[in-house]
Amino acid sequence: MEELEKKNITSIKEEEAEEEIDNSFVPVYHSFASKNYHSHLVCADYLSILASKDGDFLLSPTGAQNCFTKIVEDINSSITAKEITYKSCLYNVVVGDEIDMIPLRLTRAVVLTQVKVSELEGKVVGLYFSANWYSPCAKFTNLLVNVYQQLKECSNINLGFEIVFVSSDENLNAFNTYRSSMPWLAIPFSDLETRRALTQKFDVEGIPCLIILQPNDDKLDAAVIKDGVELVYRYGVQAFPFTKERLDELREKEKEKRDNQTLSNLLTHDARDVLLGHPSPKQVSVASLKGKTVGLYFSAQWCIPAKKFTPRLISVYKKIKQQQEGKEDEDFEIVFVSSDHNQVDFTTYFETMPWLAIPFDDPTINALAKYFDIRGIPSLVILGPDGKTVTKQGRSLINLYKENAYPFTKTRVGILEKQMDEIAKGLPKTENHSGHRHELTLVPEGHGGGAFICCDCDEQGYGWAYQCLECGYEVHPKCVNPVRRDLDN
Repeated sequence: MEELEKKNITSIKEEEAEEEIDNSFVPVYHSFASKNYHSHLVCADYLSILASKDGDFLLSPTGAQNCFTKIVEDINSSITAKEITYKSCLYNVVVGDEIDMIPLRLTRAVVLTQVKVSELEGKVVGLYFSANWYSPCAKFTNLLVNVYQQLKECSNINLGFEIVFVSSDENLNAFNTYRSSMPWLAIPFSDLETRRALTQKFDVEGIPCLIILQPNDDKLDAAVIKDGVELVYRYGVQAFPFTKERLDELREKEKEKRDNQTLSNLLTHDARDVLLGHPSPKQVSVASLKGKTVGLYFSAQWCIPAKKFTPRLISVYKKIKQQQEGKEDEDFEIVFVSSDHNQVDFTTYFETMPWLAIPFDDPTINALAKYFDIRGIPSLVILGPDGKTVTKQGRSLINLYKENAYPFTKTRVGILEKQMDEIAKGLPKTENHSGHRHELTLVPEGHGGGAFICCDCDEQGYGWAYQCLECGYEVHPKCVNPVRRDLDN
């Protein structure tokens, strides 16, 4: 694995703000109903479930090696819509120029490629359940492509790993478009029976989902790994070959790294031991932050949720700094970890902030995002004076308690939660909110309050909430705008 140790995975920068999902509390998986279908699978027969009654092959990306290729030249006849749907589902159709779809006229050579299921024998296989219409799937696909290509570049791994796409796309065109971004194999879109059977066999309840199947292993627990998405996010190429031994090794290394975590090994590297300050080009030594509570603020100028949260964080930051004036044993600082697309955007955004920053495009940025498993921005990770992680829920705590959240420790949060419980005793049990048509009921954590996204301010909430028992609408108690409703209307 030494070859893999040298590889770095570039973290995904969100390309469109509307795709941004905050995952501090809300899962990135899209859930859908599935039958209660359980079967004891051993990898000796997993190849059989990939084949359908119509054929024992998978679709291959263009230019795939070791695939059966059939060339049909100069087809000038019309093909019916039914025929082209069938052919497009079964094969990877490649044409040189634009084509008319119905009726379809192919005037150039057509390359139809397919891979026999038997060619997966002896390989570690990932079954990738995904769909083009769900933005977290698109984000994870980008990361998975990166990991897949790095693994394929390793000569000792190239022949031992493969991914098979199991589509939940809404139609054939969407399937073809989405699959064009994938360098791996796919179950034909027309093979609905196999796609459903795989979903049921592995109890897939949400997407994206990556099921890892080990070859030549007749032990169920060792043969099937269902949290492939989580493993790829956490370990990238290092997770291969996804065996229990390898994952135990990675977890042990991770534990050792967290036990030895310091500000220095998080924020510096051989070529840099300083942070950017104000005014430019001021630099601040990372060593000067020792003994302080530090927030790592993952954000970007293009991120729509950050447009609301950044001004709030600036206000809270200044109030906390004022509270710490004259206290020699306490201090607070924030370090901006940018996901901006270019230097200009980074500089413009950083100029609005009163704190420090890691230089734009510094390799530490990707390392931190992976280390703290950052899947959505804005996100605020809090480090204690000893450099250890206090909480990854800094954003939520700022939204709930503002400057009172400092120093963000479990003890402090426990005190604030008790105070919230006392306040809740004096709140109305029900309210009519101007932003919702149904009556709202005050609910505590464990009874529907729990973790939620406030439907009024679009920020995270936790614990007490006003909830609509009819439709699930939830708001922070502080966001309720009470109105009187005429019961006769």
